[in-house]
Amino acid sequence: MGISSPSPFVVAVDGPSGAGKSSTSRGVARALGLNYLDTGAMYRALTWWLVSCGADTADQARVAELATVPAIEVSTDPDDPWTRVDGRDVSADIRTTEVSAKVSEVARVPEVRRHLIAKQRAIIKAAAAGIVAEGRDIGTVVAPDAPLKVYLTADSGARAQRRAAEHGAAVDTTEADQARRDRLDAAQSAKAEDAVLIDATDLSLPAVTQMITALARERTQLACAGEKSR
Repeated sequence: MGISSPSPFVVAVDGPSGAGKSSTSRGVARALGLNYLDTGAMYRALTWWLVSCGADTADQARVAELATVPAIEVSTDPDDPWTRVDGRDVSADIRTTEVSAKVSEVARVPEVRRHLIAKQRAIIKAAAAGIVAEGRDIGTVVAPDAPLKVYLTADSGARAQRRAAEHGAAVDTTEADQARRDRLDAAQSAKAEDAVLIDATDLSLPAVTQMITALARERTQLACAGEKSR
């Protein structure tokens, strides 16, 4: 059962790469019976398509010109988070090192952001049960009116270790790539003023998931109490 609300209850989860946003957000969505949106998968999907077409992802004018061409779809089921481009399932393809190396330069193109943010807002609006949306600038740009905003972070060493374990890569190489992405994504990585900061450096995934789930339930109760008092 999703959270009952006149409009979709949105949990906006921001934070740097490797902080555990995706795993945590899926866990929160499952616990609350909400939909789940991985906005980063949409940027990865466009990047994969551009690379597949042989486009130079460093050419901002060309990227802007092609941004709206492919049909990008993402699942909102936390138990089945697929990504499709023009009907093709690219869920695995978008997680390659090549896509990871190029996605930041694609994501910072203004035309790309305008196009995909519009799609993200439409997905959020259509989520009748509510949704947990995670990625970059969710609480500041994509869903600034979200009842609950969380900025999930961890120190660089912990983030690199987690990501290296996920991809079977060396920690030092992962940390260097992570630092590069942090620099490139800095403009889209601001913490919303009203976001709850959670440092997951020394916390387990279940612990972080439980914290955010509890916060969401608390915010829902407060909203319901406010409605009844009017």
